[in-house]
Amino acid sequence: MKYAKPPLSLEQQADLLLSRGMTGDRQLIIERLSMVNYYRLSGYWHTFRNLPAQDFTPNTTFEKIWMRYTFDRQLRLLVMDAVERVEVAFRGNLAYRIAHKYGNPFAYAEDAIALPNLRADERNRFLASLADETKSSKETFVRHFRDKYGKDQVYMPIWMVTEIMTFGHALTLYRGSADATKAAVAAPFGVHDKVFLSWLLTLNTIRNICAHHARLWNRSLGIKPMIPVAKNDPRWHEPVAIGNDRIFGILTVLKNCLDRIAPQSRWPMRLIGLLRDCPEIPLKSMGFPIGWEMCPIWASEFPGQQRAI
Repeated sequence: MKYAKPPLSLEQQADLLLSRGMTGDRQLIIERLSMVNYYRLSGYWHTFRNLPAQDFTPNTTFEKIWMRYTFDRQLRLLVMDAVERVEVAFRGNLAYRIAHKYGNPFAYAEDAIALPNLRADERNRFLASLADETKSSKETFVRHFRDKYGKDQVYMPIWMVTEIMTFGHALTLYRGSADATKAAVAAPFGVHDKVFLSWLLTLNTIRNICAHHARLWNRSLGIKPMIPVAKNDPRWHEPVAIGNDRIFGILTVLKNCLDRIAPQSRWPMRLIGLLRDCPEIPLKSMGFPIGWEMCPIWASEFPGQQRAI
C-alpha cells in the first residue's frame, strides 16, 4: 500500500486532535507541537485512544499528554545519570583487572590469552575497530599518545583505550575476558558475571533509548536483564517479585548497583521525588508491582513505612 497522508500544518495537527475528542487550549497545543513533533507525542496519547476508532477516550486532555511527556523526559535524565555511574565504574574496574592480571597494559591486544572467550575472527575485528577508533579520536590524551608513542604502539594502554571505546566495545572486551576476570569485575555489583553481563547488555539498550530521547516510561523491553535466582538473592523475589520486562526492573537494577558503588548518591530519592511529583503516572504501566516499596532493595528509602507512593 502506498503511503498517501499529506503533511499537516501545526494548526491542522491541533485541529485534528481537538476533532477527535482531545481537549485543551488550541493555541497552547500549537505552540507545543512547534517544539515537539506530533509523531513523537503520539506515543504518549496512544493509550488514550479508542481503537480501532481514531477518537480519544473521555476526559483526555492535552495537559495529561504533555505531563506524561515531560515526566518521561525527566525519567530519562535520571536513568542516564545512573547508567553513567554504572558504566564508568564498570569500565574502570575492567581496565584495572585486565592490566593487573597480565601485568601488561597492552595484553588485550598483544596476547590472545587475555581474551580467551573470543574467537580469533572476533578478536581481530575487535582490535581492528579499536585501532580505527583510536586513529579517529580527537581526545587530547589520544593525540598526545599518538604523537609520543605512535611509531611504536598501535594500541593504547588498557586504562586509556577503555575511556574512548564505545559501550559496545567495552561489552565485547568484558565478554571475551577470562572467566576469573569477569567474576572479579562483577563482584562489586554483587551478582554473578552472567547476570551482570545481561544487565550491561540491557543498560546499553536503555542508554541508546535515552540518548535518542525515545519513550522510556512504559516501554516493553526487548532485551531483558536477568533476575538473580532466589537462592542466591531472595531480595528480588520476596516479599514482591521484581519483573524484568518493564522499566521498574531496570530501575531496581540501577538501585542495586548504586547502593554498592555509590552509596552516598541521592539518586533513589530523586527518583522517588519524581514519582511523588507526578502521581497521575500509572506505575503499573512501568512494571511497578503492588507493594514495591517493601522490596528489600527499595525498603531503605521508606523507613517506618509500608506504602509511600
